[in-house]
Amino acid sequence: MKNKILIYFLLFVFTIVNAQVKEQNITISFTEKSIRDCFLEIENKTDQKFYYANHWDNLNQKITASFSNEPVSSILESILKESNLNFFYTNNSYIITQNNFIYNNLNTSLISTDSLSLENKLNPLFFEKLVDNTEDTDAITIIGKQDEKNTKKNHIIEGVITDTKTKNPLSGVLISITNRNIKTETDIDGYFKATLPDGLNYLEINALSYKKLNRKIILKKDAVLNFQLTESVTLLNEVVVERERNKEVKEIASGVTTFNIEKAKNVPLVLGERDIIKLALALPGIKTAGEGSSGINVRGGKDDQNLFLLDNATIYNPSHFFGFFSSVNPYLVNDVNIYKGYIPAEFGGRIASVFEINSKEGNYEKFKGEGGIGPVTSNLTFTSPVIKEKATLIGGVRATYSKWILKQIDNKELNKSDASFYDAFLKYSHKINENNSLETSIYYSKDKFNVSSDSLYSYSNTAVSLNWKHNFNKKNIANFQLLNSNYTFAIDYASNNLRSFNYNFNINESKFIFKNVYFYNEKHKFTYGLNSVLYLLNPGELKPSDASSLLTYKKIDQEKGLENDIFINDEYTLNQKLSFNLGIRYSTFLALGPATQTVYEDDAPIAPGYVKEIKEYDNNEVIKNYNGFEYRLGTRYLLTETSSIKLAYTTNYQYLHKLSSNTTQSPTDTWKLADLNIKPSYGQQLSLGYFKNFKDDEYQFSVEGYYKKTENFLDFKVGSDLILSESIETDAIQGKGKAYGVEFLIKKPEGKLNGWIGYTYSRSLIQLDGKTPDKIVNNGDYFASNFDKPHDFNTILNYKFTKRYSASFNFTYQTGRPVTYPIGSYTYGNAQYTLYSDRNKFRIPDYYRVDVGINIEGNHKVKKPFHSFWNISIYNLLGRNNPQSVFFVTDNGKIKAYKSSIFAYPIPTITYNFKF
Repeated sequence: MKNKILIYFLLFVFTIVNAQVKEQNITISFTEKSIRDCFLEIENKTDQKFYYANHWDNLNQKITASFSNEPVSSILESILKESNLNFFYTNNSYIITQNNFIYNNLNTSLISTDSLSLENKLNPLFFEKLVDNTEDTDAITIIGKQDEKNTKKNHIIEGVITDTKTKNPLSGVLISITNRNIKTETDIDGYFKATLPDGLNYLEINALSYKKLNRKIILKKDAVLNFQLTESVTLLNEVVVERERNKEVKEIASGVTTFNIEKAKNVPLVLGERDIIKLALALPGIKTAGEGSSGINVRGGKDDQNLFLLDNATIYNPSHFFGFFSSVNPYLVNDVNIYKGYIPAEFGGRIASVFEINSKEGNYEKFKGEGGIGPVTSNLTFTSPVIKEKATLIGGVRATYSKWILKQIDNKELNKSDASFYDAFLKYSHKINENNSLETSIYYSKDKFNVSSDSLYSYSNTAVSLNWKHNFNKKNIANFQLLNSNYTFAIDYASNNLRSFNYNFNINESKFIFKNVYFYNEKHKFTYGLNSVLYLLNPGELKPSDASSLLTYKKIDQEKGLENDIFINDEYTLNQKLSFNLGIRYSTFLALGPATQTVYEDDAPIAPGYVKEIKEYDNNEVIKNYNGFEYRLGTRYLLTETSSIKLAYTTNYQYLHKLSSNTTQSPTDTWKLADLNIKPSYGQQLSLGYFKNFKDDEYQFSVEGYYKKTENFLDFKVGSDLILSESIETDAIQGKGKAYGVEFLIKKPEGKLNGWIGYTYSRSLIQLDGKTPDKIVNNGDYFASNFDKPHDFNTILNYKFTKRYSASFNFTYQTGRPVTYPIGSYTYGNAQYTLYSDRNKFRIPDYYRVDVGINIEGNHKVKKPFHSFWNISIYNLLGRNNPQSVFFVTDNGKIKAYKSSIFAYPIPTITYNFKF
């Protein structure tokens, strides 16, 4: 208080004694002179004096300038323009002040009480860019200077936060202005922006595994502040993602889940392999048709309605080994974003969900490695700098020795089988400069298996990507990507030379992506761009493998399609309570020649008896054009700081269908592009959710309800032979689908006891009502789909006894999936036939399973060359004989039912993971 009175008094005295002596005009020039020397030269040319503190750093700032017959005040304004110094002329003297401005007329409203109350040491440097890599400090940095002409009460700060060593941008860093209750965080490029009031602001910068920074700044103008954070090198422990408080409540999109790979290591999974995809199956709304199935069903959607992306490249078969492992090495995965409700406008081509898998970035400083040895698989990954701090390489391989596990499965066919797989990944990243970076990667996976001694099945995924990231400026960040994905399936049958053959199927996808993120202002963040995808599909080719074979060569004509999309999304913040994601996407698909297409009569069934003509199309001639708008809306309303309501509405087109007559997805499934007779699917989903956090984010609760409708849902007649079919459309039935449900989730992310409990009630129904009797199912009424499981309950819990020892527990319960049972027999034409119920009228027995695990981490000594992690787990602890399928055979005129299971007894595993 005394300091305030003293300053008011001095200002009053200056006002009274100010004699307003007329200034002199002088001619003077400076060449690399310090401001201090400039003052001395002006004093020598005039009778005016300068008063200042000689230790001020800005007095050393160099000046080069010339002035001709100008007032001294104009000269001072010019040479002090780029400093934090002001001047006040009184009584033939110039009083130099630092940051503050002295007014002729006392106006108390212009005096900053923040500045008057300062009792800390000032750091009086003027910064356009402040690069900070030091630890906490009590010093106050004044940015800009007080100016009589500058009446702005708020100023914008923006900048980039990077790692001190690697110079990599850090995303998700929380910047809090603790004395203003203002918060923001960095985006994927480390960029942040905030509007702060004039005066003193307390900045607190927090990031996981980095030292916290505290800064005190006084703002007098807009500023760019770039900070560097130093990694904390305390005890080596598991990575725990610390997010912004109440993030699940505050983020706009609903039905979105992000998993970090570290979350998977403590969960007991089959055969001891950490697997994010399997972990996702424990979430509400995500299911599989059964054990040993590679298909995933999201909110009542078919398994072909999910888009799996590895660094934006499509993976057509995301599973190894009959669905027991994901096809991407988990040690190379950084995180997975699962979109099952709101789907951003940049994604398209599927109507149920998107699994966005992001690989890790390599280390720019030193060589590191990680690996694991399990009962079925082993893998090894590495990362190494190529050019220190500029270029890095990361890669890994994984392979299996799985034959022994097939001998343990309670299935005679699988006991006689063999299976193996491997996958490899390599990524090179290069930082060209601060505005440009280049990234290229290649991924390959291969599976081989045989379910009998004479047939060898194989399939492979390949994905290649090239990504150029360019920062036009701090507000515009663009990505240009070229990608290619290839999926191949083959059968090699060699039992009988007269009927031996080789069969193969292939789909190749080439894609170009342009995406730009534009930070327009604090209320609007735009994402816009375009995609172009070229599909080349080989539906099937059969080659006799012996010259004396009775089989003939057969090949189905190649299919070609071009999909083009343009999209824009606005993340719009109306106020602190209400925010929106407003997106629109326009997609168009061209089915292209060369091709031969059957044209059927108008308004007639698609059947052999209604053929109008056979039409030939030349290369790249348009067979059919499908197009339409896709709408994406997400909104969030904050009820309180810890609770919110979210609404989402999405529409999607899907121009690609999977051909499968099986109840569950299998590696022998093929794909089909939309054409003259097969229409694309169209889906709509509306969802509404309530989100609430308790006890300072310790507990998180959510409940979401959804309703979905699907047009042109693709199914097939019973007994359809889809392989090498030249007229798929005659066996296809395109109907309607609807799904609805409610999902409950209770999570405890951190603490000694952590995990979640999830429950879903849902229904998935389809209607097949074709124009001919053989394409009408269940009288044209809605009936349960193959993956309709009304009740789904999952519990995943982990308890940490110490930093090194923890125990895990899983419990899973699901309603049995639908099945068609024989209900009698009848005689027709002296032959006996089995009478079956309506399709999917009955259900197989319910599924439940209990898994337990013990996790042991090595000690946390920093200087150890290796750091280890052991997982000892038992899958299906109770030995529950869960049915994978129920089927029927006729034996001596009697119908007999059989049940097959995958794991009918407990499966113990020990897995060793290590880092170096």
